[in-house]
Amino acid sequence: MSALPPAETLIAERYQLKRRLAQGGMAEVWLAVDLTLDRKVAVKWLKPMLASDEVVAERFRREAIAAASLNHPNIVAVHDVFEHDGRQAVVMQLVDGKSLRQLLDTQKRLSPELTGHIGACTAAALHHAHENNFVHRDVKPGNIMITPDGRVLLTDFGIAKALAGGDDLTSENIMMGTAKYLSPEQVRGKKLDGRADLYSLGLVLYECLAGRVPFLGETDADTALARLQRDPTDLNRLRATLPTSLVTIIHQLLARNPVHRPATGADLVAALEAAAAEGPPEIDDTPHEHSPVAPFSAGRLRRAPSDLDGRADDRRRATRAPSPPSGTRRDPTPGNSRAAGKAPINSRNAAPAPLPPQRRIPGEPQRITGSVPVQAAPNAGAVIPTQQRDRTPNAGGAQRGKPAKGMAQSKTPSLTVIGGLLLLAAVVAILLWVSVQFGSDDGAGSAPTSVLPAGAEPAPSDQEAVADDGNAPGDGVTEQVPGLATGEANAINSIASIEAYDPDGDDGEENDDEAVLALADGDSSTFWRTSCYDGEFMGGKYGVGLVATFDAPAQRAITVDALTGPYIIEFYTSANESVPTSFDGWDRQLGAQEFSAQPGTVISNIPESPVQHVLVLLRQLGNGDNCSEARPFRGRLGEIALV
Repeated sequence: MSALPPAETLIAERYQLKRRLAQGGMAEVWLAVDLTLDRKVAVKWLKPMLASDEVVAERFRREAIAAASLNHPNIVAVHDVFEHDGRQAVVMQLVDGKSLRQLLDTQKRLSPELTGHIGACTAAALHHAHENNFVHRDVKPGNIMITPDGRVLLTDFGIAKALAGGDDLTSENIMMGTAKYLSPEQVRGKKLDGRADLYSLGLVLYECLAGRVPFLGETDADTALARLQRDPTDLNRLRATLPTSLVTIIHQLLARNPVHRPATGADLVAALEAAAAEGPPEIDDTPHEHSPVAPFSAGRLRRAPSDLDGRADDRRRATRAPSPPSGTRRDPTPGNSRAAGKAPINSRNAAPAPLPPQRRIPGEPQRITGSVPVQAAPNAGAVIPTQQRDRTPNAGGAQRGKPAKGMAQSKTPSLTVIGGLLLLAAVVAILLWVSVQFGSDDGAGSAPTSVLPAGAEPAPSDQEAVADDGNAPGDGVTEQVPGLATGEANAINSIASIEAYDPDGDDGEENDDEAVLALADGDSSTFWRTSCYDGEFMGGKYGVGLVATFDAPAQRAITVDALTGPYIIEFYTSANESVPTSFDGWDRQLGAQEFSAQPGTVISNIPESPVQHVLVLLRQLGNGDNCSEARPFRGRLGEIALV
């Protein structure tokens, strides 16, 4: 940790430092008071270990020059730049709000309306920077600030590059920016223009809606190269209710070829404002309908909207009269319902008109719904090649001969059915007799019961089990722990020690003497508490918490009671023998970030492999007790135990 200047330090004989707000890789941001103008400002001060690096110092100075030349309501204003104790410093507008990164860490996903508003404001700021020949090159949630009244401001032009040429103090083919938000041109080290910033903004908006970035690998290099190898997952698959035009715009921003993206930030602003008026996509609300021809859907069919016209065409075809035979004339008499050319009913000189074709249910065989029309006998000499005479006998006439054997009707049961039932009854009877003779209440494999004379005792058998009353010592029975194999019954882990963790603090301590009170003891009045802070995010600290160390490497989940709200809790693990001294020494986060507005119990995931330490990290604090009005925020943790 770098040595921090004490509070109330006066720099440049004008700015009085109050407290540190945040820190990054290059600089620290302090809340200060401009004594000349009597206003609060933010002072971005280069870290002492980088002050001697001429390249870093010059890049830091150029950031101030770049940002000072931009005057836009969506860009953080720069008021002054100076050098103090050999360290470059920039005085900026103080933004009373949170970064988009903090907002996403808390809410995970944002609404389409808020996402569109953030995108339009950021695009307007980028358009102004591009018009002034600057490419930001580091558009990410951490550099987008949001105030409580809804203002969106773009900040941190630390690696901005002039479009009009000039040395930007970086080597050729070097990726500048944050890996998760790099454009394909930045990954390849190609020449950049404003569309590279728009691609990064598309990644930010994608994360706002999906809750995650579209490209993420195990390393920064894998993450950067992923966008060159595949396209992002369609947002409609992740959130089906998003406005279609908003999804289309974001996927246009994520096009690999810059030609397919919006040309300028102004074009993007117009597209996002047009999409803001669009609601969620329309859902097909075609009602279910009752149908007598749906044997496999309980009389109900779900028809697509495109089938509505098809049903209308079916009805028209069903009611349309058949075409008359060739060479006949239609009856022009109005109201005549018979088709032209159709002979009267009592006419015996003309063949009957063909019936309209029968419409079958789709998928049904012909024998179910098909029908064969009965035709009258044709006149002598008439030839109808496609039809045969119906030889069905007249129902009223006497039948000659006996009906076929297979068609004869009889009320006598079939001999095959009777024989099958008798055979089944015989098999059941045999099984019952065998079970009565050889079966026993003790289950299969029991010894047969023998009848002994009165007063005789049975001889002991080698196979007879000895009853255990459960009280005899040395019975050889091992008490089994639920969820563990027999060989693991005695390998039960416990928390050997617990200590406070605050690597960002001035002294590295955070009420260490109270840490042991957080161990689970069934007493809700014992707990560990943090110091009092003036902000719920601890004035720029990454977090504070407790480290639980196991007596042996364990692969167990951990539970903890968060006694104040709101809270944000993260779990990290380490398999090292000693506790890591910085946040970079911990392994990846154990499960998702847990947060709530009210106190509650939080349970971590189970580690993928045995670990020695688990860090319970508080990222946000609630209102605490015994704190002053100037520093009202404090966190409390209790009842930490293995699950």
